[in-house]
Amino acid sequence: MTRVVITGLGVISPIGNSVQAFWDNLKGGVSGAGLIEAFDASDFDIRIACEVRDFDPQAWMDRKLARRLDRSIQFSLATARQALDDSGFQITPDNAPRVGVVFNSGGGGVSGMEDATHKLDVDGPRSVSPFLITNIMLNAVSSIVSIELGTMGPLNSSALACASGLHAIVDAYHMLNRDEADVIITGGSEAAISPVIFASFNRMGALSTRNDNPAGASRPFDKDRDGFVFGEGAVALILEREEHAKARGAKIYAEVLGGRLTSDGYHVTAPRPDARGTTNAILGALAASGKTADEVDAVFAHATSTPLGDKAEVLSLKNAFGERAYQIPVTATKSMVGHMLGAAGTISALAAIKAIEENMLPPTINYETPDPECDLDFVPNQARPHPTNLALINAFGFGGHNVAALIGRYNGNGAN
Repeated sequence: MTRVVITGLGVISPIGNSVQAFWDNLKGGVSGAGLIEAFDASDFDIRIACEVRDFDPQAWMDRKLARRLDRSIQFSLATARQALDDSGFQITPDNAPRVGVVFNSGGGGVSGMEDATHKLDVDGPRSVSPFLITNIMLNAVSSIVSIELGTMGPLNSSALACASGLHAIVDAYHMLNRDEADVIITGGSEAAISPVIFASFNRMGALSTRNDNPAGASRPFDKDRDGFVFGEGAVALILEREEHAKARGAKIYAEVLGGRLTSDGYHVTAPRPDARGTTNAILGALAASGKTADEVDAVFAHATSTPLGDKAEVLSLKNAFGERAYQIPVTATKSMVGHMLGAAGTISALAAIKAIEENMLPPTINYETPDPECDLDFVPNQARPHPTNLALINAFGFGGHNVAALIGRYNGNGAN
């Protein structure tokens, strides 16, 4: 089995549109939440979100293309270009058949569909863009990346709701192990901050109602958590077969060691109370990676800040790690970037990669009141120096999708 390494990073997020800006703000405990600017939310019960600010698509593509593309596709293309530039790898006609793209999204161009439906109602059929279909198709976040960058290897998108992004990384890992490519651009993208989506989530009761304190609204594991803060953005990673990366002298950030997908088979939105499905994902990821619970140094939790979800995830960690669960730091990126849905798992993976690189864990902010049922070490409110050689990343999605993956330090002889 070949080893799969990470050689390039890219991000567009509510707390920074470069890897360095994102990481500095994540370590600094900066919240990306604020009042919604994407639409007039004054009549909505929920008026806050973690939006991407100061994003100029023309920094990553020409004006004509930018005008045609949905925001979620703009994000995927921008982060893919960032990651490719960071990796130093150049796609050529000769190597293109060995370069793939695996980019996922939970909703794709759902907000574009909403806009088009409104235009159709108001202005008639000729107001609908001929590019609507190619913007709202779920595979657009990967296919446009492939077309614009000229890849000809495996090309895939799949939807696992909020577990989509982490699944993309695991999927790419398996493709590289099957020798289907030498390099894969992988990640997750989401841009679904729109009236209909917010109205539905509001009716569901899934979102935080702290309109008067946006920065303090997302509070994973805190006793007073009341729902997640909607987020948007994208992350791209360059994954390579180890021998390919070493042959070209690439900088290697870390190593993907394996992952596991499971399902709850229980409810379309609620987690299993016994956390059996998520526990099996964690144990399966350890087994697939050849690692033990004693080797895990940190957990980058799914941790949406919902009452049931956070409780179930804590239970899954206790089930998987036993008493050692109390010794492993657990951090929650969503406390700062919100819930980026299809990009949620990839933003946690990026945080894990940087934590391994710097031996520094970002905090879980807004942790003020301990919950007796969530009683682990959540790295509260301040970043912490911590030797990190092996990180577990969790991502769970509506429909009962569970993904767990392990990323480790690369030392040339195996992950520590």
